[in-house]
Amino acid sequence: MITVQFHPNWPHGARTVIESLAADGVYRSQFATGISNGGLTAFRGGDRWGWESRLFSGRYDDRPELDRPVYGVWNRRRDVYGGAIRFGSSYLRLKPGTIERATFCFPDSARDPADFGDRSVLPQLCQLADAACFDDLDDYVEAQVHGPVRIRTDVEAVVLDPSFIGTPVEDAARELGCAIEYHPGFRAAPATFDPAYRGPEIVDLARSLGPELTPDLLGKAAGAHPAQSIKYVWHYLARYGRQPAN
Repeated sequence: MITVQFHPNWPHGARTVIESLAADGVYRSQFATGISNGGLTAFRGGDRWGWESRLFSGRYDDRPELDRPVYGVWNRRRDVYGGAIRFGSSYLRLKPGTIERATFCFPDSARDPADFGDRSVLPQLCQLADAACFDDLDDYVEAQVHGPVRIRTDVEAVVLDPSFIGTPVEDAARELGCAIEYHPGFRAAPATFDPAYRGPEIVDLARSLGPELTPDLLGKAAGAHPAQSIKYVWHYLARYGRQPAN
């Protein structure tokens, strides 16, 4: 299955990301939104523009931003947390039919992959990913979904962290027009974080946010601290905070 990870309560203009999803009814590419949980190079002449030009043989070079592909992952292990926790605490699980208009690569397109193609290459890409033994945050087969990803017609469910139960995120999720599900959750104590993973200054920031981190708490802090720093705090929570399934 294809999953598209996101942080639902991180800011997006005057709204949060999930409020924008509910209002627009479409999941837009980083070229259209100007935000990303990866690199911020989605502009003409930027690295992301160059990768897409190469991968798709110039197909999108002169197309409007809204026509650009949406990035997700092939959730090859059917992980309840989604296929790429690096990019968000929550995710959209796309309907099976979207695989017919998707392309895939391994490793991430930012790494200039040689292995790329339609669904027919998935077995090969999954084998490569299994053999690579990457860190949890990099262990994914990237997917590019071509054509609009409309929430009501292309999304099977939105899967949220349980820290969002009873919050505005849950309220906005009800407006999406798809099923709402919850995974077991991310929670972690910053006191246990290893500074070698993302740096002592990131651990200091994490510890300043409270004795226990959740995606809800981190999203509330996102507007008050540099985006890159909060992103690295998320990497700690994602790497060390998975809760066991009941």
